[in-house]
Amino acid sequence: MNKITLEDKNYPLLLKEIPGSPKEIYYLGRLPKAEETLIAIVGTRKATSDGRILAKQIAKDLAEAGITIVSGLAFGIDAAAHEGALAGGGKTIAVLATGLDTIYPRSHERLVQEILKNDGALISEYPPGTPAYPNQFLERNRIISGLCIATVIIEAPIHSGALVTARHALEQGREIFVTPGPARHQNYKGSHLLIRNGARLITSVEDILEDLNLTHLQKKSVNEEDFQDPQSKAIIAALKNSKNPLTLDNIIGETKLEPHIVYQRLTFLTLEKIIEERNGKFKFIS
Repeated sequence: MNKITLEDKNYPLLLKEIPGSPKEIYYLGRLPKAEETLIAIVGTRKATSDGRILAKQIAKDLAEAGITIVSGLAFGIDAAAHEGALAGGGKTIAVLATGLDTIYPRSHERLVQEILKNDGALISEYPPGTPAYPNQFLERNRIISGLCIATVIIEAPIHSGALVTARHALEQGREIFVTPGPARHQNYKGSHLLIRNGARLITSVEDILEDLNLTHLQKKSVNEEDFQDPQSKAIIAALKNSKNPLTLDNIIGETKLEPHIVYQRLTFLTLEKIIEERNGKFKFIS
């Protein structure tokens, strides 16, 4: 385990700029280099399966573009983001709310080992021996956003740590990106509030790269064969078999899937440019 102070030349530069920078941070693994691009991905612990899939895919795509993914090692969206970065052959950093001698949650010890094995890092402002106190999870969120040029929010209920991270990012002058969801789903109440208040709605990873002037970075292209889950296959089949673009209601009727499942899969498929949406109608393009 290593410790670095605010005065050290290797202290992460973006983190040094924020209000309330930790005077010292403890770390395992490798701290990010000055030239690395870091983006945070955060969201609710009680994520839907679709939210976890989306977080993992976005993290994977960004990692394949050479971007380091930062999150908080929590259940749900955080874990999916770390897993996606690793799946993309990239680096990921977990910011803990405990001392680094205490992995929380304990069930993520294997994930931690994968993070460290793949040139990532664990970071905490708390010294060894510090247990998990509730206030520390909110305090550490400023570090998650502070390390990064931008934060991506996936599934944030109205009362969630992800909204706290977004507020920190706003105060730090960093970009906030949000993936939309069903209007009445509790996991998106906070997400939609952020969009209403000016956060950037994203429908593709290209949106993130374009808005951050990172279009020179390229993610791995995907195609129809990458989507083998039954729901995505059913939606793709419905669109391919139709001579005309289909509305959301048309797709629900054709596939017999639950509306929220269709909405999530459409967002995901649009994100990956397998389908496109114009004037409320969808068509297969890949």
